[in-house]
Amino acid sequence: MGTFAAHDGLIAGRYRLRARIGRGGMGTVWRATDELLAREVAVKEVNLEGGPAAGPATSAQIERTLREARAAALINHPNVVALHDIVEQDGRPWIVMELIDGRALSDILVADGPVGPGEAARIGLALLGALRAAHARGVLHRDIKPPNVLLEAGTGRVVLTDFGIAQVSGATTITEAGAFVGSPEFTAPERMSGGRTGPASDLWSLGALLCAALSGESLFHRDSLGGILAAVVQDEIRPPVAAGPLLPVVRGLLERDPGRRMGIDEAERLLRAYLASGRTPARQGSAERASDLYEPYGHRGRARAALMAAVAVVALAGMGAGLAVLVSNGQEEPGAPARPTNGPGVWSSSLPAPPVSAKVDAPAGYQGVQDPAGFALAVPQGFVRSFEPPRVFYYAPGREFRLGVLIQDPQEDGPAAALRGSAAQAPERYPGYRNATIEQTTRNGRPAASWEFTWDGIGKGGPQRLYDSCWDEGGKRYELWVSGPVNRADEVLRHVRTALDTFVRIRPVSSP
Repeated sequence: MGTFAAHDGLIAGRYRLRARIGRGGMGTVWRATDELLAREVAVKEVNLEGGPAAGPATSAQIERTLREARAAALINHPNVVALHDIVEQDGRPWIVMELIDGRALSDILVADGPVGPGEAARIGLALLGALRAAHARGVLHRDIKPPNVLLEAGTGRVVLTDFGIAQVSGATTITEAGAFVGSPEFTAPERMSGGRTGPASDLWSLGALLCAALSGESLFHRDSLGGILAAVVQDEIRPPVAAGPLLPVVRGLLERDPGRRMGIDEAERLLRAYLASGRTPARQGSAERASDLYEPYGHRGRARAALMAAVAVVALAGMGAGLAVLVSNGQEEPGAPARPTNGPGVWSSSLPAPPVSAKVDAPAGYQGVQDPAGFALAVPQGFVRSFEPPRVFYYAPGREFRLGVLIQDPQEDGPAAALRGSAAQAPERYPGYRNATIEQTTRNGRPAASWEFTWDGIGKGGPQRLYDSCWDEGGKRYELWVSGPVNRADEVLRHVRTALDTFVRIRPVSSP
C-alpha cells in the first residue's frame, strides 16, 4: 500500500473524488472515477479522530479499515461488494470498491415503507448466498443490518457491504481485544452476552433484518440501550404480523440457542419454496410438543440456561455505534434459566385476550390478572408480564422484584423431592447460597413443598431472597416463586403469599 501526499481530490494519483454518497461514524464514501481504467468506483475515506498522528485510537481505526479490506477481498460473490484496491493517502487508508448505483435497504424502508414477503424472500436468499460464500472463507460479517444492504437500481441486485467489524478466522478481532462493537438491535444474543460467535450469529442478524424489511421497523428497537439488550437476550420475541408468510424462516433464524438456529440450507429451501408457490413449508422437525412448552429446568432447560450470561455492565464505546459489554456468569432463581431461549411451539405474534371466567379478589396494592397460560392470580400493581418460554414472569417496573410461574407435566417424584433436587444443585448455581430451608406442605389438600434461600444475586443489585412453592394439581405441576432484595424480604414474602392465596387454574386460551 503506497503512501501519497495531499490529494486535492485525486487519491493515489488515480482515483478522482466526485461526490460524497454516504457518511457514517467510521468513514465517508465518495463516488469517484478510476482515471487509469476509466470506470466509476466507490472510495471509502476513514475518519480518523484527531488526525493521522493521534495515537493508539487512530492505529485501531486504521487496523479496522485494513481488516475490512482483507475480509472483503477474501470473498468473490455477486451479492458481496467487490474490493478493487486499498491505498494510503494523507496518512490514512482509502478503500476502493465496486460502485453500486442504488439505495440502501434502510433508505428504501424510510422512503417507500416495508417490502412485501416476496421481495423480503428474494433479499433473504441473496444474503444467504453472500453469507455462504463469506463463511466458507472463514469470514463472519457480524454487522448485517438494513444500512449495509444495497439494492442496485435497474437490476435489483442485492449487495452486502461494510465488513468493518468482520471476523476473519485466525485474526485478532475487536471483541477479542476486550470491546464489543456492532449494532445491538441486529446482534445475536450470544454475542451480546459474551458467548462464542459463529456463523449462526450472522443468521440471527438476517432474521432480525427480515423482520425490519417486512414491517419497516426494527424488531428489537427500544427507548434505551438497556431495553435493547433485554429485548435481544431475554424478552419474549414477537415477530411482526407482516412476517406471517415467512414466519417459519423468521422463527428458525431467531432461535436464541445457536445450536437450534436454522441453518443456511434450510432457510434457502423455505424461501425458495415460498417464491415458487407463495407458501412457506413448515420447518423440518418443528412439530409442537408439550415438552417444548413446559419443560423441567433440571433437564434440557439447564442446558439452555448455560447459553446466556447475565449482562452486568453496559457502556458506550468510543467508536460510532459501538458498545463495550462486560458480562458476568450470573445465576438465576429456580425455574428460571439465566437467559432462556425460544423453542418450537412457543412463538406468538399476538396473544388473545385472556378469559374472564375466573375472578381474582386482589387486596389493596395488587391487581388481578388472568394469564393466557391458564391461571389467574393477584400481582403487585405496576408489574409487567413477560413470557420467557416456558415460564411466565411478572416484573416490577425496576425489575427489583420478579414473580415467576412454571407449568409442566408432573414427574414421578413429588413436589418436595423436586425442590430437594434443585437445592442439591444450588451451591454451584447460586454464589453465596445460604439460609435455605425446604418444607413439605399441602395445597388444596394435595402434597406441596416450599423452598426459600438467600444468595448473592450477581447482577441483581445485591443479595436476593427467594420464596418458591411447588405443587401438583389437575394433571400439571405448578411452581411459583418470587424474588427480591434481601433487605426487603418482608415484601418478597408478602408478594408470594398473596400470589399463592389468589392463584387459581383456568382454561388456557392458547399457547402462552
